[in-house]
Amino acid sequence: MTRLPSISLFDQQGVEQLRREWKLDPSRIRSLRNTLLKRFESDSLALEGFPAADRLLLHSLELFRRCDSSIDGATKLLLRTVAGMLIEAVILRIETGRTTLCVSSQVGCAAACEFCATGKMGIARNLSTDEILDQVLLAGQLLAGEGRTLRNIVFMGMGEPFHNEDNLYRAVELLISPSFFNIAPTKVLVSTVGVADAMLRCVERFPKVNLALSLHSVRQEVREKLIPLATKFPLDQLHRTVAEANRRQSTSVMIEYLMLAGVNDSQDDARELAAWLSGLNVHVNLIPYNPIEDSPQLVGSDRETRLAFAKTVRDHGFKTTVRYSLGNDIAAACGQLVRRENREMARGFAISAHALRQT
Repeated sequence: MTRLPSISLFDQQGVEQLRREWKLDPSRIRSLRNTLLKRFESDSLALEGFPAADRLLLHSLELFRRCDSSIDGATKLLLRTVAGMLIEAVILRIETGRTTLCVSSQVGCAAACEFCATGKMGIARNLSTDEILDQVLLAGQLLAGEGRTLRNIVFMGMGEPFHNEDNLYRAVELLISPSFFNIAPTKVLVSTVGVADAMLRCVERFPKVNLALSLHSVRQEVREKLIPLATKFPLDQLHRTVAEANRRQSTSVMIEYLMLAGVNDSQDDARELAAWLSGLNVHVNLIPYNPIEDSPQLVGSDRETRLAFAKTVRDHGFKTTVRYSLGNDIAAACGQLVRRENREMARGFAISAHALRQT
């Protein structure tokens, strides 16, 4: 007997068709989704007594490895796709009790930022909506087992979210949908290196979802060295974009600024940043640099420099946070997410493709 194809839990049309085939009351589907996506109960509990359990596909990823920090409560989840590629999602357990999940949107990243290990992978494959959402489901189930609640979702993992715009938006829709995860849109943040047109499409579609811009310098030549994509979206365009986002949103835009010794951390840099931010509704987030093997020339600013930089920006009237790093001991901190296994797999795919072309 031929086995019927499985239907993803996140496939709304497919699940509705399955409900009609089995003549299920709509409350059975609501109960299933509430159990899994809001309370993050186990798969077995959610499917207990569900008549079409063997037709549903709950996960598109599998846990490959879990790495727990011994110093700050961060957890890195290595998750494997059906194709065998590995992605990383990071759980941050903040001391205040808030729990945040850093979600990946791609395998690798085409933005190729100088300070980011993911951008050095040399490959980029978009994650499907299911693969994005399964990171949330798996992390939520892990935290539920600890008696914790997943509070914030940030698209700061592997990949540039706006290079996977369609799947990103479908994922956000289900994250904030009352029928699915029911996460408040103000608890979702999308971080970008500055894809200006997509930033405005995002705030137009999701005005309550938070936006973060990885700025890192307001000197165009410096920013281009750090972020190659800056040549396409120059600083004057980004300033107009943030101003327009402010017009459409009531929340401030997060400005992420990586502190690099001798590159962007002088008092002149701080004053120039404040001048560039003039007239904008922003919150400046100063980020310590987490070293990566592929960019040994980059060194993080010391704490004294970071604090002095923050004071100058604050003195110009901008709310500023000096962030501390989480997950550094498990290579889960900002900019460190990368898997060597993926590089080798991609190299193998390329060799196979070349061999096929020669036959």
